[in-house]
Amino acid sequence: MTELVQFDELDTANGKCIGVAKLNSEKSLNALSEAMIDLLGPQLRAWEADPRVAMVVLEGAGDRAFCAGGDVVALYNAMKEGGNGGQAVETFFLKEYRLDYQIHCLKKPVLVWGHGIIMGGGLGLMSGASHRVVTETARIAMPEITIGLYPDVGGTYFLSRMPGKSGLFLGLTAANINAADALYVDLADHFIPSEDKGRLFDALCHVSWGETLSLNHEKLTQALKTLEQPARVKMPRGQVKGHQEQIDQLCAGEDLGQIVERICRLESDDAWLTKARDALKHGSPLSAAIVFEQLKRGAKLSLAEAFRLEAGLSWRCGEFGEFQEGVRALLVEKDRQPQWRFGTVADVDPAVLARFFESPWHQHPLADI
Repeated sequence: MTELVQFDELDTANGKCIGVAKLNSEKSLNALSEAMIDLLGPQLRAWEADPRVAMVVLEGAGDRAFCAGGDVVALYNAMKEGGNGGQAVETFFLKEYRLDYQIHCLKKPVLVWGHGIIMGGGLGLMSGASHRVVTETARIAMPEITIGLYPDVGGTYFLSRMPGKSGLFLGLTAANINAADALYVDLADHFIPSEDKGRLFDALCHVSWGETLSLNHEKLTQALKTLEQPARVKMPRGQVKGHQEQIDQLCAGEDLGQIVERICRLESDDAWLTKARDALKHGSPLSAAIVFEQLKRGAKLSLAEAFRLEAGLSWRCGEFGEFQEGVRALLVEKDRQPQWRFGTVADVDPAVLARFFESPWHQHPLADI
C-alpha cells in the first residue's frame, strides 16, 4: 500500500539534513485525511527535536495540487453514520487544528511548496509555514461557504488581518486567488516558478546550515530570494489588489444583509468578480452569517484563541446539519442543489447563530495550545 505521506531526509553539504514530507494522495488532490495528520504530527516533532535536521519541507505529490483541502467526504460519512454530528467530526478537526498550530510554532524553518490547488485544509498547512512559496500554478481559495462550513484552519486569524475588506470578501465568496494575490494578502512569502523546484532543492542542500534558528531562517530566505528575483516577470497578474477599492465598497458597513445584497446585485463583465458573486448567491446563508461574525471577533484574537474558537464552530457545524447537506449536494450526490436551512442571511435565526459561538465543552480540548 502506498504511504499517504512520504518522508525523506536530504543530506546537505555540511552534514545537516532537510526533512521532506510529501502528501501522497495524488488521486484525491492530496486531500488531508486523519491518517495523514496522524503521520505528520509525530514526524514534525521528531524533526524539531533532531539537531541534525536544519529545516523542513512540506509538498504535495503530482502537478495538480499541494492539498485541495480536508477529506470532507470522510467527515460526511462519519456525520451520516453517527448519532451526533458534532462528536462525529470532533476528532478530525481537533487533530487538524493541533497540526496547523504545531506548524506555526515549529522551532525549525518550514518551507511549503505551494503549487496547484491549495484550498481549505491545504491553506491551513501552508499558512503556518515560516517560508511559503507559491508557483505560477497556485490556485488558492477558502470555499467552505459552498458546503455549509466556514473558513477554518486559522482563517479566523489570517482573513481578519488581510488588507481592507479582502479577507471578508474572500470568505464570503470563495473567490480563487493566484500567486500574486497570495503575496498581496500575506498568504505567501515568495514566488518561484515550478520549473525551478529542482534548482531550489539543490541550492538548499548546499547551504551551510548552522545551529542558530534565526540564522537558518535567514539562510533559507536568502536561498529563496536568489531564485525569486529573476522569476517575478513570470508571475500571473493578481486580482485582489486591483479590485481592492471595489471590494472595500462592496463589504463596507456592519450590516451583513446590505453587504450580501451589494455583491449579489453586482453587474460586471469581470469574470473573477462574477464568479465570486455567483458563489455567494449559491452558498449557505448561515455560513455567510458565521463568516461575518467570525472575522469581527478574529481581529482581536490570538492565533491559539482563533483555533479554539474554530474547534467549537466546527463541532456546531457537524451538529446542525448544514455542513452535511452541503457536502452531500456538492461532493457526494453531486446534484448541486443544497437545501439550506435559511433562504437569506436575513432569515438566519440569531439564536441559532449565537449557539455556533458557544463552546460545546466545559473544559476546552485545545486549552493547552
